[in-house]
Amino acid sequence: MRSFEEIYAIAEARKPELEVLLAKGAKPKSARALAKVPDDRWLAQMTRSIFQSGFNWKVVEHMWKGFEEVFHGFDIGYCAMLHDEDFDRLVSDTRIVRHGPKIRAVQENAVFFSELRKEHGGVGKAIGGWPSEDYVGLLEMLKKRGTRLGGMTGQYAMRFMGVDSFILSRDVTARLQAENVFEGAATSKKSMSAIQSAFNSWAEESGRPLTEISRVLGYSIG
Repeated sequence: MRSFEEIYAIAEARKPELEVLLAKGAKPKSARALAKVPDDRWLAQMTRSIFQSGFNWKVVEHMWKGFEEVFHGFDIGYCAMLHDEDFDRLVSDTRIVRHGPKIRAVQENAVFFSELRKEHGGVGKAIGGWPSEDYVGLLEMLKKRGTRLGGMTGQYAMRFMGVDSFILSRDVTARLQAENVFEGAATSKKSMSAIQSAFNSWAEESGRPLTEISRVLGYSIG
């Protein structure tokens, strides 16, 4: 496995404006800032990422005002109490993407977030307080306890909310494979552990957050 300095040099050779690109990107928020994000905004972003998965992102963006209206601003209490009659109505509501399982995920994730709120005092406190050195543990928790929050969906949601994170995009995965970080599928527990270890090593070496390291890895390929 190359050092981060060596990978950075590869990325900079491909993108001479690398530091400018990194500076323009969103910076991860502090645990304190994440803790202040209202619970409804966490549910909103999770829902947005779920509906964008495997679908045209622009369509979801265009319809987002309708999503906010239909789900009452993603109020956790309201969404957690949705029942069968509500689902029958929602799958026919033209203000949103009418995908039954994804609509039901809103209710199930609202219940999940209600549990996090009881356990930690807020969704932002639970997620923001998770150590970046165990980011894969956070992803695993979202996958196990949430609905449709595994894989790239959870990763993009965390990035958009400002969590210090890596996204296993095609380019990032290609760089990790080029560095012999893991074998087989990137989704296995063994591979994810190896990936976390590599990011932790590069973070310790460079002093950069996971978010920046992830982007440098991507720029070194794409």
